[in-house]
Amino acid sequence: MKTKKVKLKLKSNVVNVLKIIGVILIILLIIFIYYRKQISNITELGYSEVAAKKILFDDNKEYFMTVKENKTLNAAIEGDNYKEKYIKNYAQIDYYDYKNLIKNVNTLLSKGYSNGDVNIILAHGNDEDITEFAKRERVRYLEEFFEFPYAKLKNYDRYLAYTDETGEDEKTTVIHVNLNMDKTEYDDAVSVNNFGYDMLVNKFHALSEMFEPTDLITVPEAYSGGETYQANRTAIAALSQMFEVAKTEGLEMKVNSAYRSYADQIEIQEYYRKWYGDNYVKNYVARPGFSEHQTGLAFDIGSTSTNVFANSKEYVWMQENAYKYGFILRFSKKNEVITGYRSEPWHYRYVGKDIAEYIYTHKITLEEYYVMFLDK
Repeated sequence: MKTKKVKLKLKSNVVNVLKIIGVILIILLIIFIYYRKQISNITELGYSEVAAKKILFDDNKEYFMTVKENKTLNAAIEGDNYKEKYIKNYAQIDYYDYKNLIKNVNTLLSKGYSNGDVNIILAHGNDEDITEFAKRERVRYLEEFFEFPYAKLKNYDRYLAYTDETGEDEKTTVIHVNLNMDKTEYDDAVSVNNFGYDMLVNKFHALSEMFEPTDLITVPEAYSGGETYQANRTAIAALSQMFEVAKTEGLEMKVNSAYRSYADQIEIQEYYRKWYGDNYVKNYVARPGFSEHQTGLAFDIGSTSTNVFANSKEYVWMQENAYKYGFILRFSKKNEVITGYRSEPWHYRYVGKDIAEYIYTHKITLEEYYVMFLDK
């Protein structure tokens, strides 16, 4: 009989233990379900799983819940550089997918920059630029140059030096420096390797000796005055359409020059140097690699009725209509400073209808368009 009592007691103890374990498991399950529900509530606001776990146990949880989705806050809380004292600053700072975003934000805030200042800085540089800028002493007047969206953080010192030297206003300074006009012409030029209708070639942007434009074909004899010229197929199609429309208005134009290779430009440079001297070459003839004619998109246009194109009716017509076909007058009198060349009333460049219309409507140069929209 004693044996049976012991067995019953053991069985009763096991059941009790199992009940306790069951209750504990149920409690843990309830806690886990509650935990996952809280995490879900936070992630539904737009925060990552990693950030949500930290937010759940943060003293400022309610602030995160009030702010709701905020990418900068998310990046801060899930990283290693989060500082609770800047929690409200993070919420007012624009997000950028930069490796050192929060670290740099912390540095800039610690130096006394406002949230607005930090946003200006972040908007004008990449991660490397911002990291370098954050090392310097605080700059007090950011808006002077950085009110322009195309201003570059890395050029700040060059902007200061250029405006001090030239007295130019901030907008002109930003455009000129971004074009490297604070440097010596032809020195340290930007290499242009890819063909495109929006490509910029000038005294600071150069083509290599090996560069050849895409899809070269011969200019139709009807538009070449009997000479043989080549140019880009799309540009020739636009030119042909433009010339034909001009014909319906009693105007006759022809191509006097189009694509010229690097080697061709060497010959032309030497020819003009022999007959007109270095000063003429400097102002009128581009160095090899720096000529738009090498792009296959530039045309020297003449009138069949006069040798002086600027005095012709065709020139007047081109001034008013060339943009409709994707062409711009590349070197005008009023823009000699920024283009780097004296006026060439005959030199037209194909850039496509959209760009040509913008340049024509806003009365700017290809250089300015490049700075505002193309220079990354």
